[in-house]
Amino acid sequence: MSQRGKKPSSRNPPRQDAKLEQTYQLAKERYAGLGVNTDQVLRRLAQIPVALHCWQGDDVGGFEHTGGPLTGGILTTGNYPGKARTADELRADATQALSLIPGKHRFSLHTIYGEFGGKKVDRNEIGPEHFRGWMDWARSLGIGLDFNASCFSHPKSADGFTLSHADPAIRKFWITHAQRSREIGAAMGRTLGSTTVTNVWIPDGMKDTPADRRGPRERLEASLDEVFRKPLDPRHNLDAVEGKLFGIGAESYTVGMHEFYLGYAVKHQKLVCLDAGHYHPTENMADKISSVLCFVPRILLHVSRGVRWDSDHVVTLTDDLQAIAQELVRGDYLGRTHLGLDFFDASINRLAAWVIGTRNLLRALLLAMLEPYEAYKKFERSGDYTSRLAWMEEAKTLPFGAVWDYYCASQNVPVGEAWLAEIKAYEKKILSKRS
Repeated sequence: MSQRGKKPSSRNPPRQDAKLEQTYQLAKERYAGLGVNTDQVLRRLAQIPVALHCWQGDDVGGFEHTGGPLTGGILTTGNYPGKARTADELRADATQALSLIPGKHRFSLHTIYGEFGGKKVDRNEIGPEHFRGWMDWARSLGIGLDFNASCFSHPKSADGFTLSHADPAIRKFWITHAQRSREIGAAMGRTLGSTTVTNVWIPDGMKDTPADRRGPRERLEASLDEVFRKPLDPRHNLDAVEGKLFGIGAESYTVGMHEFYLGYAVKHQKLVCLDAGHYHPTENMADKISSVLCFVPRILLHVSRGVRWDSDHVVTLTDDLQAIAQELVRGDYLGRTHLGLDFFDASINRLAAWVIGTRNLLRALLLAMLEPYEAYKKFERSGDYTSRLAWMEEAKTLPFGAVWDYYCASQNVPVGEAWLAEIKAYEKKILSKRS
């Protein structure tokens, strides 16, 4: 079974197959004239998995049902009806979204999305047994899972500190939580036969200027050493650490900023998680990819879209996204990069957000793969920057859309905007019934 899971049996084959084929063949000839084999590109694209993120489906609520507010600099805005209320609903929604996205993909979970049977299970008590339902679901679809420690929205994170907390008992609580998260990730990877990336992100920081910047960072380093002390089989689990520029309530000081985690990852050869929304708006995050991969074996890339102070908007086909895709493709980094989405928008249909974001990331990768990059390099190495610039600009109007439509049809997912009709039908049949 495909990693996308079963396509709805009621879906008709794409219309105008002959026209799609004809337009594709014309595009194929145009690209071939520039040295690009579109058939090879599409085979390559089909092998790239993107991890959809559970927290888009229910506004980062999870299933602990503590009733407490979101904390840790996280804020979901909007009240669009139909959000998932249970793990079964979230799995059904994700299955529907995956069926509208071409290619083979994954799903990323937070620890707060375990199934606890109505019992109080604290974060330092979680285990693989609380995620058996998710593993069974993933196995049924043939997909892999990724995992995240949840160091937010908890009484022991209420003052803004977790792994860097001054209180040893609170630090120990979160160390145990992160250790158990790694064990869960390893269990997922072992069960599904697909390596799980387990990510550690913490919200630790201060709203106003701190007196001591050194102390929390030294405590965080020591805590991370404890978290990662036990070696796990890299075939089952890979560890990632994620920095951030700032968060709500941590505007002046972030303990785990990018430079801290980059240093830690290089020292211990962990994955650095680069999140497209976690840097200054004037920084080119794409430029970090080749820099970081000089010194660490792999990266986790959270694809998001920053807008002013908010880092988590639905991914659109922006210049920034295309720059990220170009860096991954031109540098031949896709084999060392684990791709996932990270945004949460409650102002629109949540399934549509998944589909829009993932299809845009795939579109950006396809655009990058269709570039006549070998010609660019030839011009650049010969010092012919005029031709390099001219070709780069001409490539922007090549018939990419015909190749994308053909790819969607060949993967048996809706072509163009036709996927939206299926989302609307699902909303009417399923989402509208949720209170």
